[in-house]
Order: sequence, then C-alpha cells, then structure tokens
Amino acid sequence: MGVNTATRDAYGKTLVELGRENRDIVVLDADLSKSTKTVMFAREFPDRFFNMGIAEQNLMGTAAGLAAGGKIPFASTFAMFATGRAFEPIRNSIAYPRLNVKIAATHAGLTVGEDGASHQCLEDIAVMRVIPGMTVMCPADGVETEAVVRAAAGYDGPVYIRLGRAKVPDLYDKTKYQFEWGKGVTLRDGSDVTIIATGIMVAMALEAADDLKKSGINARVIDIHTIKPIDRDLIKKAAVGTGAVVTAEEHSIIGGLGSAVAEVLGELAPVPVIRVGVKDTFGESGTADELLIKYGLTPCCIMQAVETAVRNKKP
Repeated sequence: MGVNTATRDAYGKTLVELGRENRDIVVLDADLSKSTKTVMFAREFPDRFFNMGIAEQNLMGTAAGLAAGGKIPFASTFAMFATGRAFEPIRNSIAYPRLNVKIAATHAGLTVGEDGASHQCLEDIAVMRVIPGMTVMCPADGVETEAVVRAAAGYDGPVYIRLGRAKVPDLYDKTKYQFEWGKGVTLRDGSDVTIIATGIMVAMALEAADDLKKSGINARVIDIHTIKPIDRDLIKKAAVGTGAVVTAEEHSIIGGLGSAVAEVLGELAPVPVIRVGVKDTFGESGTADELLIKYGLTPCCIMQAVETAVRNKKP
C-alpha cells in the first residue's frame, strides 16, 4: 500500500483538472467548500463555482437547473445533508427527469469522528441506491476516486459519489489502474471465502486476508466501487468459487453493500453471507479509530466474520 490520501482531497484535485478540460463543468457547495475540497475549484474558476449557503435543497434544485441548461454540475456537501435534507429534490428534481447531476458527498460514515451521530451518515448508500436510475459509487482510495469522478463526469445521468474525511492507504497504481463502469476489482484471489468490500473497508479486507492466510484460510478480496449497478456476474462467480461471502462497509448493514450482495446471491447463488458494518445503531462522538473499533469495522472483525462464514459453508 502506498501513501495515505483522503478521497475528498482526490476529489478536489480532480475537479480542478476536469474544469480545465471542460468549461461545462460547474461546482456547487453548501458553505462547506474548505471541508469538501471544492474550494480548489472555486479558487481557479470563481465564475463556475456557486456557494449556495446552508440550503441543501436549494443546492440540489439549482444543480438540476444547471444540468437542464446543458452544464455538468457537481453538487457537494456532507453526506448527511446531501442525502438527508435534500432527498426530495434529488428524487423529484434530479432523478425523476434523469438530469445529469453528480452528487459528490464527503464526510460519510463513522470516520467523521468527533462531529458525532448528527453528522455520521450511515444510511446514504441505502437511501441513494433505492432511487430509480441513480448510480451509486464508493471509491477505495485516491487513485480510484479520480477514476470514479472522471467516469461520472463523462456519464450522462445522475450519480452519487460517497467520499470520506479521513486519509486512507493508496491501494492502486495510477499508471496501471483500469476503471470499468459497474465492474468490481479482484484484488486478491482465494478459494476458501470471498471478502467483498467498499470504500475504506477495502484496505482492511486486504489486511484481514493477509492475516487469514497465516491460519490457513485463503480469502479472495473484491473491491466494489460501484454499488449500483452492482457487478452481479463477479459476485456470483466468487460465491460459486469459494462457497462463502463476507461483506465489509463503513455503513449500516441494512440497505448498503451487504444488502446489495445478499440480494444478488439470494437470486443467483445462495451461500452463507456475513455482513460487517454498523448494526442498526447511530454512532457517537470519538476519534475515527476509536469508533471503527467500537462498532466492529476492523480487520480483526472481518477475520471473525470470515471464520464464521467458512464454518457455515455447505458440505
């Protein structure tokens, strides 16, 4: 693994690059541009940046209007406010007419840390993936974030991109990484169990796989950066090949990656599935590391889930 980069930082840098390449790119924020890193775009392209104030519904409505006029708007704020306060405008003003708006929400999950439960969005994947026609993405590192943001800019339709506050290890080599829309990435092959992870949990899944190998369990690791549309073929193939699946996400186990994977396997290849994530509860104030430990989002917790899944495999 390489240097540590926050996905929100990679987002800000990529926006500037896209702004230089395409004058139709515009950016909107809800008075949080220093935190979401859209401030980088604002400094270079002040005529194409719009601070909408603490008015998230207006943020999404204005983004819809700009898209209807032919622009490619990126609308950013914290995930809690983007998907919570602004759900109705996203549904009715963006998704229903299928407008070309990119919602890039930062500070998702427990790793918002000391801001506490009111700001720790653990429901956004579930909320966004239920909206018809909405693409939902959650990159694992800075390299993948750049690829996701670029792909979203070139795609005609609404996209939700989930980004984090904390720095995460760079897993990919920028010169070699090949992004494919809706396709997962197999990072490690294995025959005993498959770990399917998204976002910050991908690095933890790889760490867990390394430790599991020492105890004789050979784990396959898959990075699912696009949760909707999800890579059904890859998930089915992995389940058939290994006979057990563990999912890992910095999100509620209800409605997120784990639910999406279980839905696929329930239809195509029923095998034991153990979901690692937040268990139907709100977070609390604390450091990111403290919260990840308390709520069971660690390599050790993934390992324990894997051991259970392997025991539950069909003979």
